[in-house]
Amino acid sequence: MALRGQTLAAGRAGQYTLWMMGGAVTLLNSILLGIVQGLTEFLPVSSSGHLVLFSHFLGVEDAGITFEVLLHFGTILAVLVAFRRDIGQLLTTFFGLFRSGKSLSERYREQSDLRLLVYIIIATLPAVVIGVIFKDAIEAAFDHPRFVAWALIFTGLLLGLTRLSSGGKKELNFVNTLVMGLAQALAILPGISRSGSTISFGLFSGVRGEQAARFSFLLSIPAVLGATILKVGEMASAPVGSGRLGLMIIGAIVSFFTGWLAIEAMLRILRRGKLYWFAPYCLLVGILMLFVL
Repeated sequence: MALRGQTLAAGRAGQYTLWMMGGAVTLLNSILLGIVQGLTEFLPVSSSGHLVLFSHFLGVEDAGITFEVLLHFGTILAVLVAFRRDIGQLLTTFFGLFRSGKSLSERYREQSDLRLLVYIIIATLPAVVIGVIFKDAIEAAFDHPRFVAWALIFTGLLLGLTRLSSGGKKELNFVNTLVMGLAQALAILPGISRSGSTISFGLFSGVRGEQAARFSFLLSIPAVLGATILKVGEMASAPVGSGRLGLMIIGAIVSFFTGWLAIEAMLRILRRGKLYWFAPYCLLVGILMLFVL
């Protein structure tokens, strides 16, 4: 579930908010939102799309900025733990740039981790640019549930097409990672899954399923982290009591574990080339929304 209310400097933009039944933090609400946050952030079903539909039909209320930040911290932690080795190697490579020795171009040619770091930066830029230029139009889309329904149908069709392409044997390169970055920019719109679109276009570009998924999840770090950092400053203006804070922390813990499980499940699904399993669900939800709205 993505953050609403501003352009994201790190990749994903839009107007996002977490919501809850009755507007009160209860143990049940905390656990349910933690589960929804952890699952929809990484499964290809569009977290922002479900958020818009959820708030529209159930009449739920704002959960509060502190809860937003804590739940997103849980999903960030899930990615960091699931890909701790990859992230450790990327950090080692980054700090190694400041040491004397070979030129940057030589290191780029020789070190796959440096190339991966560059690819993540490049793939993040399209969403930043699109988010800034079309900020108002993107935010307006969140107020139109029928648009979200059509976007979910698009996501379902996109996932369904992956059955025709289980990927290939291409390594990550400038072209296919840029394509995945453009897909992430498209997923700024509510109803279009970030993970689903980036992985799908990775497969269409000939990248192996598991490798496309790993890059997609690593690419989510600057997006979710950037959104969270932008929201931290607002927490001071909305202090919470220790009791409510404890319930919110429980939600963050739940989002961490469910997010971790969702990541591991997605990697197993991609190893089997079964991303299209999620297509019927997205299509069904989108079509039902068109009839109901």
